[in-house]
Amino acid sequence: MKRKDADVSPPLLEFQSLSVGYGDEPIVTDFTTSIPAGSITTIIGPNGAGKSTLLKAVYGTNKYFGGHILFEGRQIEKLTPRERLALGIGFVPQGRCNFPLMTVRENLDLGAYTLRGSAIQAAVDRVLGLFPMLGAKLNVLAGNLSGGEQQVLETAMVLESGPRLLLLDEPSLGLSPGNQDKIFATIADLRRHGLTVLVVEQNAHGALQISDTGIVMELGRLFMTGPAAQVISDPRIQVAYLGGTPA
Repeated sequence: MKRKDADVSPPLLEFQSLSVGYGDEPIVTDFTTSIPAGSITTIIGPNGAGKSTLLKAVYGTNKYFGGHILFEGRQIEKLTPRERLALGIGFVPQGRCNFPLMTVRENLDLGAYTLRGSAIQAAVDRVLGLFPMLGAKLNVLAGNLSGGEQQVLETAMVLESGPRLLLLDEPSLGLSPGNQDKIFATIADLRRHGLTVLVVEQNAHGALQISDTGIVMELGRLFMTGPAAQVISDPRIQVAYLGGTPA
């Protein structure tokens, strides 16, 4: 259940005239918006709009051209991905990113690579509490899990580091409709545990339904942002992304 606008917390993440990309030219240009703490925010837009580029910029895996990224009020655009992870930013990239020939347990152990001693088992126990399904499959090879189960495993691996901001790039990509629903339910449950989630998603309707805020990007720029219900109901968005019929 989404919260009322009056309950939205101050920004955890802010973009200020950010320009990022690859090579010699930025793909995202002069991008400014903020992400409230404790919220789910979904970014939608056509292919090539710069959605994944923006997400990667938060984690520091592409080229910075100008502007600022603030996390809890601190400028982070020049920090390394490892430094951003230490601050509390976790990233689950697009596509399968587990170790398919290793067991679920071995993958979870690797997900806790930044931890030491008893903190490793504590992190594993914590994510198994969040995702009991994984506990029943600890000895199963990750590659033998369903697509939805692999997505949950990859999310669990990132959560072991204890992030406050979770970046998800196309978590429902390639999944069956049933598994997509399960992934969206999982994301909604993470917010109930105090996590802030920023997700790029091609299933616009499914993601916006569980979100507090929607961001629409076009040609590397901010086209629209607002409460998710408002974005869903906008006639332009319905026609472009939700299967609506032009008036």
